[in-house]
Amino acid sequence: MLFLRSLLFNALFYLNLIALMLACMPALVLPRRITVEMAKQWGRASLWLLRVVCGLKVEWRGLEHIPKGPILFASKHQSTWETFALMTLFPDPTFIAKRELMWIPLFGWCGWKAGLIPVDRGAGLKTLRAIQARTRAALDEGRQIIVFPEGTRRAAGAAPDYKSGIAHIYAGAKATCVPVALNSGLFWPRRKLIRYPGTIVVEFMAPIPPGMRRADFLVKLETTIEAATAKLVAEGRRELAARGFKGPEAG
Repeated sequence: MLFLRSLLFNALFYLNLIALMLACMPALVLPRRITVEMAKQWGRASLWLLRVVCGLKVEWRGLEHIPKGPILFASKHQSTWETFALMTLFPDPTFIAKRELMWIPLFGWCGWKAGLIPVDRGAGLKTLRAIQARTRAALDEGRQIIVFPEGTRRAAGAAPDYKSGIAHIYAGAKATCVPVALNSGLFWPRRKLIRYPGTIVVEFMAPIPPGMRRADFLVKLETTIEAATAKLVAEGRRELAARGFKGPEAG
């Protein structure tokens, strides 16, 4: 039953994504906010499908730590889940994402229209300066920017691998940064078909104000996110065990 529910969800999830991208084509000539709102609706629909088909819910903690207006969110990245779920919370979100995503037909066009900030991971300092400028411009527009400091998905329990780029983005943007911990990788494991029932927990920690030295900021960000994530992963494993599931192996 777990496999069949996961299979059904995945089919509906990708059909829904394709429908969104096709619906976005006319919106490419309309204001950007329309594409952003359509993407947020897709995220909400995906969360609904997870709850109804797979029995997988979400609990948001620490919402009181989210300031209003333009903010930089630095999030743990364990799963595809956070790439659509996080944006449902914010009025005008965007992501810092790898440039290759912009080359995908339909998806890349929608991402370009929505104002995604692409990263050319092979361009070094040049791309960091471009990201700093685009991040600052997006914040000046009042947007909420989501970035994954490790650059790619890491299995739940895997050793952290934070990149220095997040410190450069923070310093260049002169922005408040909210650390985000989660345990999504237990319930939606990377590179696997199975979607386990339970509750994904996302926790927003106290904002880090602008102006810290880059090295100090990176240490504070990593220790804050990793300490909270370890607790959430342990909590999630207990829930899976209580439901009779072993869940994915530790990273």
